[in-house]
Amino acid sequence: MKKPSYYINICFIMLITLLVISGLSVYAQQIEIVPVAPSSQQVLEQIPSKAKSVLQPDEIQQKFEQVKQQETVVPVTGQKPSAETVSKFEQFIAGESISAVSTNIRQFGYDLFKDASPAFVPSANVPVGPDYVVGPGDEIKITVWGKIEGGWHVTIDRDGNISLPKVGVLGVTGLTFNQLRDLLNKEFSKYYTGFEMNVSMGALRSMRVYVVGNAQNPGAYTVSALSTIVNALLQSGGPSKTGTMRDIQLKRNGQTIGHFDLYDFLLKGDKSKDARLLPEDVIFIPSVGPLAGIAGNVRNPAIYEMTGETRLLDIMHMAGGLTSVAFSGRVQVARITNHQFRTIFEGDLLNLENNAEKNFVLQDGDLIKVFSVIETKNTVTLAGAVTNAGEYGIAPGVTKIKDVISLAGGLLYYASSEAELTRVKVTPSGPLTEQRTIDVVKAMGDDPQYNIPLEINDYLLVRTVPDWKLYRTAAISGEVKFPGTYTIRKSERLASLIERAGGYTDRAYIKGAVFIRNSVRELQQKGLTEMTERLERELFAAGSVEVSTALSSEEIESKKAQLEQKGKFIESLKQLKATGRMSIRLAHLRLLKNSEFDIELEEGDSLFIPMRNSVVNVTGAVMSRGSFIYSEKLDFNDYISMAGGFTQYADDDNVYVLKVDGTALKLSKGFLNWNMTRSRWEMADLGEDIKQIEPGDSIIVPDKLSRVAWLRDIKDFTQIIYQIAMTAGVTMVLF
Repeated sequence: MKKPSYYINICFIMLITLLVISGLSVYAQQIEIVPVAPSSQQVLEQIPSKAKSVLQPDEIQQKFEQVKQQETVVPVTGQKPSAETVSKFEQFIAGESISAVSTNIRQFGYDLFKDASPAFVPSANVPVGPDYVVGPGDEIKITVWGKIEGGWHVTIDRDGNISLPKVGVLGVTGLTFNQLRDLLNKEFSKYYTGFEMNVSMGALRSMRVYVVGNAQNPGAYTVSALSTIVNALLQSGGPSKTGTMRDIQLKRNGQTIGHFDLYDFLLKGDKSKDARLLPEDVIFIPSVGPLAGIAGNVRNPAIYEMTGETRLLDIMHMAGGLTSVAFSGRVQVARITNHQFRTIFEGDLLNLENNAEKNFVLQDGDLIKVFSVIETKNTVTLAGAVTNAGEYGIAPGVTKIKDVISLAGGLLYYASSEAELTRVKVTPSGPLTEQRTIDVVKAMGDDPQYNIPLEINDYLLVRTVPDWKLYRTAAISGEVKFPGTYTIRKSERLASLIERAGGYTDRAYIKGAVFIRNSVRELQQKGLTEMTERLERELFAAGSVEVSTALSSEEIESKKAQLEQKGKFIESLKQLKATGRMSIRLAHLRLLKNSEFDIELEEGDSLFIPMRNSVVNVTGAVMSRGSFIYSEKLDFNDYISMAGGFTQYADDDNVYVLKVDGTALKLSKGFLNWNMTRSRWEMADLGEDIKQIEPGDSIIVPDKLSRVAWLRDIKDFTQIIYQIAMTAGVTMVLF
């Protein structure tokens, strides 16, 4: 006979079981149970019946509590929604902080393949195009009516054939849909006449293609016959992050037949190179190319893959441009150099757009940061002999001089030990500017006297060593023994350069030497521009008055035509570019040294010494412009006669010669003549000891001003044209 305690235990177990079952049934109406461990009921069921009799009530309760703790319960209702994505502009309007530039960015484009939607799989119900290539497994629907009627549904067998009554077996694999219709019509016409035919595609075949290389899930895939590269990539998970997005290659029969840039698809919506696949095609994904990240206040911050020569502005365009709260005045680029991540650029985006030296080519691993308008409040300006001058963000009163110079890439090797710190303070009486000299060497050595904390809007100028320039160069070419580009010393002169180049050759024509200087070119161009602008004002001021006072429609039209001619004339003048030529007179080196023409050289100077030129050019208002052999016995009138003489409108009183040395000289017409160079009247035989015509000279015969009515009233026009010819170093022929 069993003990009473046995029945008590059984009753207690049954009671607990009923309580658990009833409690769970009520709770199940409010929650969904996700069993990640056996339930309490299952535990009881798993306990052998003999063991149940051994377990005490407190042991059963302990076992139940252990299992209860393992159960996972997920509420069906009342779930907390996911956080809403808030834009930078929404944060800005709400007054929230947007100052931090987050570099938590990911490689661009790979999310497309994360959860590929079935919508990307081509529908089998869409009509096929005429270029669709049929193959084994495709169903063809043929309907015929007219003198004969019938309909057939045939499937292309594995040998590429179809079988039709009367017509027999036809091989169709490799034909386009258009070619298939032509073939069927042709074959039926052999046996029947007076019929119409409709051919359409039924169920389409599936085919096998391969996705290999740096794919997320490389392998063989069965795809629809209408699939393209993108469809296959979506099915395979796309490129892995070690695979390129910019050069997806389609290979067929061992040949690469196409390249597809997924960025064209993602950034421009361009699928024109998304080729249709054929059975056994291979999609190869090469390794990823150079990567550069762009973070901060752009529309699509991400890590972008670069192809070819990608510049800073290129990647900003890829990122969608600046946001509405971006500050165009502060863009920062960091690069790994010498195993350190250093800032190589910090500056204004507007300067990048207007300066191709600064819109530099990016390298693999570069990181661009675009700051917000809020972040511009706490900046200092660093200028002078540092690796990357520009504006830098600081923590006021915390960031020190050493910190910001290090951020700029450090000092350049020609930096002076002196820097100047300018600080503007706000006082009750107005702004107060303070300047302080900083020993940057000691500041970089962390000397507290000089490595001081910076304040907002500080301006730190790191000076260069006095009169610093790494190299000054000047070029010499033509008839010297050793032409080339030479470095020049400070205060070095022209004779020294010629001497270093080995001196003149035997064929040198030193009278025709051409000396070009950049600073002179700038001055000449400025003068040429001012002259053209003055002439333009004179011409159009007079022209507008004439049009407004015209009395007849014919006169108005005439004045308008003159205005149009004036416009074309002025535009031709605006196209002239100064050469920067300086007139010099070379001589034997012994005579040239210490003479007035032994000028001090400047950076970029250029000297060309030509071979002897035995030709005299005649151009302008002559019958036949040309070049003639020089003779000492001939004067300018002889050369003009050789050119056929003056034309009807030649201004024979203002003939001048453009000398081979770059000067211009009005040719003598009588006993007494005006010397423009010296601003004086001179007798023909008492002028400068310069031959009027020499080898290489050009004789210019201008037109008379009276030929063109609207030029008659322009003051000093002859002198203007004369100066333009000298300044530009070119011969102008007007009208």
